[in-house]
Amino acid sequence: MLHELQVHQIELELQNEELKQTQAEVNSGLEKYTALYDFAPVGYYTLASNSAIHLVNLTGASLVGMDRSQLIGRRFGLLVSPKHRPSFNTFLHQVFSGQEKQSGDFELVSQGQPARTVNIEAQRLASGLECRAVMVDVSQRLHDAEIVQASEERYRTLFDLSPVAVYTVDTTGLIQKFNRHARELWGRAPEIGSAQERFCGSFKSLRPDGTIIPQHLCPMAEVVSGRIEESRDIEVLIERPDGSRITVLENIRPIKNDLGEVTGAINCFYDISERKRAAHLLHQAEVLAASNEKLRKSEHYAHQLLEQSHRLQEKLRHVSHQILLAQENLRKEISHELHDKVVQLLIGISLNLEAFSKKAKSNPRSIPRKIIPLQHLVEETVQVVHQFARDLRPAMLDDLGLVPALQSYLQIYSKRTGLKINFKAVARLDALDIDRLTMLYRVAQEALTNVQKHAKATEVSVVLRKIRGGACLEIVDNGQAFDVGRLSDTSHTHRLGLTSMRERVEMFGGQFSVTSTPGTGTTVRAEVFSARKHRSR
Repeated sequence: MLHELQVHQIELELQNEELKQTQAEVNSGLEKYTALYDFAPVGYYTLASNSAIHLVNLTGASLVGMDRSQLIGRRFGLLVSPKHRPSFNTFLHQVFSGQEKQSGDFELVSQGQPARTVNIEAQRLASGLECRAVMVDVSQRLHDAEIVQASEERYRTLFDLSPVAVYTVDTTGLIQKFNRHARELWGRAPEIGSAQERFCGSFKSLRPDGTIIPQHLCPMAEVVSGRIEESRDIEVLIERPDGSRITVLENIRPIKNDLGEVTGAINCFYDISERKRAAHLLHQAEVLAASNEKLRKSEHYAHQLLEQSHRLQEKLRHVSHQILLAQENLRKEISHELHDKVVQLLIGISLNLEAFSKKAKSNPRSIPRKIIPLQHLVEETVQVVHQFARDLRPAMLDDLGLVPALQSYLQIYSKRTGLKINFKAVARLDALDIDRLTMLYRVAQEALTNVQKHAKATEVSVVLRKIRGGACLEIVDNGQAFDVGRLSDTSHTHRLGLTSMRERVEMFGGQFSVTSTPGTGTTVRAEVFSARKHRSR
């Protein structure tokens, strides 16, 4: 008896171990089930007939933005957006009314999240008191579908409204679709998918030379068959049902799927008949234009010469008028100078001579004393006359050259005006003749006159240096700037100085320039070349 009890105890212990092992396996399976249930990529709900939530996994709770503890016992219908709530109630009624699965899309109102659309697939459980619902978020899918639909609508709109005729065929050449412009160019509307309408919807296709193109040899058939990769700018004649013909330019490319397999082809073509006619007319016009080109060129050249002559005449009249004004002003200045200085000095000499003659009769001993003022007046008169002669034409320029003459003039001008003048020059300018040296002298005179009258400068730098084949004269002042473009125009009669300087320099083939910058002053530059160098240029 004791042995049997011991055996029975051992059997019970073995059964207990088996039960523990089985319970461990059950617990492990339950944990796996719970993990799969909670972390499934879809939401699981167990609902009552009134939509009360009995069970929900973590994914289902995240879809509505609430904790699972808050959802248990809550009516799921309240989580559906008001506009979808009636249809959800109908859906739930259909689920509990039969054993078949029901499916529908509904919009959920999530807390703290934007509204999302979910697909719910539900089936009543065997008890009839609950149903199990599988919920999948389809918001992105619907959004993508809307984008695809909108893209397809835009494509259809562009396809139909394209100014280019477009049609497509499948791999057998059957026409799949065509737009309005293609129908207008064909003059007819082919039957979609008809075996009689292959590769082209026109009544007849011809080559540019007028020969008929068989259907199986047309460019569209060549591309679909793979004999050619694509067709670009192929000229084809289309004959319409009424017998009229137009010339079109075709561009054909294959249509391929994601695997790179050819599934058909697309042809974009447009009418170039008017362009061909225009090209023909243009060719005729070019032939006619070529025959008259020489005549037109001659007339144009003559017209240009006439306009240039008129401009030069107008410029010559304007410059002549300015020169006359300048000459008259110069005569006026000389007249004033003669009247104010020379005449006054001569009158003083005359009066002194009269007084001298009277004193000489009455008191001969006073002659030496009385002759001294008279000598001073004569000396002053000589200086004034000499100044006039030097201003008009300095003898030093002819006798000693430009550099001494210019140096003497600048010294006298500096004393007379108070301007500080810095002069730098080369020793000799043997390459230039007397006319070119005189021109440089006059440019320096005119430039200094402008500085004294307009620049309000305190210092002037005059530089005379050699350049290849000639000489360069620069007059730089530190005075106020001016608008060179406006004042160098010959229409400004009171600014003849710049014009006269430019005319003098360019008359000898030289180069003249003026730059004026606020804060730095004005630079007048004149470059002149020897007569031999000028002829070579």
